[in-house]
Amino acid sequence: MSKIKIICTSTGCIEYGPERYRDLGVDFIRIHIHFKGNEYLEGPDLDPVKFYEDLEHLENPRKNLPRTAMPAHAEISGVFDKAIDEGYDEAIVFSLSLGLGGTCDLIRLVAKDYEGRLKIHVIDTKVAGFSEGIHAIRAVEMVNKGYDAERILKETEWAMEHQQFYGVDAKLDYLIYNGRLKGAKAFMGQMLQICPVVRFDKDGRLGAVESVRTPKKALARMCEYIAGHIGDRSPEDYILCRTFTGPSLLEKLVEIEGKYGVKPNHEDVILSPVSGCHNGPWLAGYCLYFIRREDEAL
Repeated sequence: MSKIKIICTSTGCIEYGPERYRDLGVDFIRIHIHFKGNEYLEGPDLDPVKFYEDLEHLENPRKNLPRTAMPAHAEISGVFDKAIDEGYDEAIVFSLSLGLGGTCDLIRLVAKDYEGRLKIHVIDTKVAGFSEGIHAIRAVEMVNKGYDAERILKETEWAMEHQQFYGVDAKLDYLIYNGRLKGAKAFMGQMLQICPVVRFDKDGRLGAVESVRTPKKALARMCEYIAGHIGDRSPEDYILCRTFTGPSLLEKLVEIEGKYGVKPNHEDVILSPVSGCHNGPWLAGYCLYFIRREDEAL
């Protein structure tokens, strides 16, 4: 039976999650971040808490925006070479959404160089943040149960068909700075305190579901969406996790979610600095991962 290595792009936030995930043996393909004249590798070089504090108080952010860059070809090869050296026959790579950039395609390109040496499956998770990381964590659990790669890929496909990520941007500043919101929409959005409720669609693109006035109303609307997706499903059959950039909006979310029957059953996980580069330090949301029951077809 093949020995399977689980790999995840650094945006999966596994390193920012609970301590129990640190010894799973997941390897990482790391995204680069350029900030204040320096280049960092996501994970070892940036403390996300400090990073978001810096963003919140950044002087002249339009001229000092952090930027992201894909990993180098050699860095990806290094991760695959390590798997071979450790005796693995197969690797499953969980990548951040293609809808957010070309990293997944680059990993697939590098993987072609390993045909005949390492069987590599590259999955576009169509999400980012801990929503992405949960797939890798669950894959490790399946490897430990003795599942082969085909079964793991089928289970992952089922989970991806049902996954949900929602978030609320309390301020539009970074969406405007990054050019994702322009002109009259940007001006009116700021003036009216518009807060978009965002989600990943089935194609892995992050966009607004609707725009709501004031952060509190937007958070409430997000809670309604999440409660609707969960329905009467047992907490044993899903993982619901709060996720956030800065803590300010998270505190408001905790205050109101109970009114809508929303009860997270996993520790909060901070979003990766890569996410913060695009959305800024004022986002809070939910990762919702469904666990397939035995009565649900694979």
